[in-house]
Amino acid sequence: MDALFVFLLFGAFMLVLFSGFPVAFVLGGVGVLFAALGTLIEPLEIAEVADLRMIGFVSNRIFNTLSSYSLIPMSMFIFMGYMLDRSGIAERLILAMRRVLGPAPGGLAIAVVLIGVVLAASTGIIGASVVLLATIALPTMVQSGYARWLSAGTVGATGCLGILVPPSIMLVVMGDQLRIPVGDLFMGAILPGLLLACCFVAFLLGYALLRPSEMPALDRTEQSGNIWAQLRDMAGALLAPLLLVVAVLGSILAGVASPTEASGIGAAGATLLAWVSRRLSWADLRQVCYHTGRTVAFLYALIFGAACFSVVLRGYGGDEVIENALYALPFSPEGVLALVILVVFLLGFFLDWMEIVLIVAPLVMPILTGFGFEPVWVAILMALCLQTSFLTPPVGMALFYLRNATQEISMAEIYKGAMPFVALQLLTLVLVALFPSLALWMLD
Repeated sequence: MDALFVFLLFGAFMLVLFSGFPVAFVLGGVGVLFAALGTLIEPLEIAEVADLRMIGFVSNRIFNTLSSYSLIPMSMFIFMGYMLDRSGIAERLILAMRRVLGPAPGGLAIAVVLIGVVLAASTGIIGASVVLLATIALPTMVQSGYARWLSAGTVGATGCLGILVPPSIMLVVMGDQLRIPVGDLFMGAILPGLLLACCFVAFLLGYALLRPSEMPALDRTEQSGNIWAQLRDMAGALLAPLLLVVAVLGSILAGVASPTEASGIGAAGATLLAWVSRRLSWADLRQVCYHTGRTVAFLYALIFGAACFSVVLRGYGGDEVIENALYALPFSPEGVLALVILVVFLLGFFLDWMEIVLIVAPLVMPILTGFGFEPVWVAILMALCLQTSFLTPPVGMALFYLRNATQEISMAEIYKGAMPFVALQLLTLVLVALFPSLALWMLD
């Protein structure tokens, strides 16, 4: 009977989710609804239930969230991302790399991936990265004769690198929810993130060599200046964001600063870069603060709604139901881990990463670590799997960001372009699963 109510709770959440209401309200509303239902059926003693008195625990969860030291980097990194968006760094990088890599096979697409890695390591905001690349790089690729679907897929997938490459907002939230040090997650994600970017580059280079008509190289006669001048311009464009990355990630990896302190360094550094670039006015600062506040408020609203939902779920014995179900499976521990990752991947078709991190991950992580798996490794596997949720229909957010940024490319072409990169993300997931040292080598 307990399993039935847990199934109904998740079923109600999925049903109301597709009604169009904000997810934070859906989580909290379904939680309160089932708490009220538990109050009505509690006298029947037919199952373990939650009641309205348990909603009082939600206030404690909210207070703990607001006072959580580990969530401070989330707001600072978001501010850093929006401020860098204002600084004009991406535009200079794209122009410089286009001159250097344009004549190479698939050079423009490879340049976009490299720029995406730099943006990911210095911003971590998916929406801003995708829209920025779609606005600046996508028209150039299409005008240069690149296949529209491949151009869209490259921009969308590259913009999603920021969800994995540190400093990642998702890793900050995962660290808080799973009680794993954020610095450990950052160190664990560096090599898988770079490996994923290398897979993108290898695919684009191979496709350019096999189908040059769909990824034509730029005519060298169109390039102005000698190669050394172009390399100097590219190095100059890379200098500022790389210094910021070294200041943020380097201070964490060296043990000089905690992620919270490093996030403050990043926010101050991004503001300084925007000011030096003469792209910072009081109006810009006000806009950056407004967008940061709105994004942080949205994320906290999701956390509060998920807190209400998870309290009620545990009141109905949901954690015990899931634990018993996983232990009852006729699989080895590795088989259970593979099943959990598969479920997370499938949930990514319908849920955003935030709901999965807040609801599913805390339920299954104690079970997986109980099998002896390293928590950081399991968290990185989940992060790689959750990255696919940005590119998989029907709710892949990167696809909608891309569509809103460019009306010339159809949704069908965007979906087609995303599929090869989803396959590459899954390939990277398999590699990290087979070779845990890819995620753990910096922690040994």
